Amino acid sequence: MAFRLYKPGQGRYVRLGTAGGAGLVALIVCYYVWTLLVQYLPKDLQYRVYVAYAAPALLFAGIALVVARYLNQQKATDFLIATESEMKKVSWSSKAEVLGSTMVVIMTVIIMAAFIFVVDYLVSGTLGGGCRIPFTGLRMPGLGLW
Repeated sequence: MAFRLYKPGQGRYVRLGTAGGAGLVALIVCYYVWTLLVQYLPKDLQYRVYVAYAAPALLFAGIALVVARYLNQQKATDFLIATESEMKKVSWSSKAEVLGSTMVVIMTVIIMAAFIFVVDYLVSGTLGGGCRIPFTGLRMPGLGLW
């Protein structure tokens, strides 16, 4: 039986991205298996090196076959093709808009962090044993609640 790609002209980039992501996950899993084999295989095993390298390689080949088969199924392929066509319809923000929005978010976070710090400092000093007011040298008395 020959391998034929289902709808070969469509969904190329999303198929490549999915296969690349699955390949990365497969490499991580195979590396983990390799580290376990190197650690736990008996040191006096004659074919220890061959087993330690062949098992992850065979596992990677098996995962690659499963991914290739999955990506060639009609349902999965149609979903990926539809996903790619929808992504082409998205109106993406320009670089200037993204940078501007990022700066607004960063400044808002910094201002809110400073505000929360000041309120926390004053409240904990007021309810606690008192606190020193920054940059003034003055000390605010506390209520001694904790």
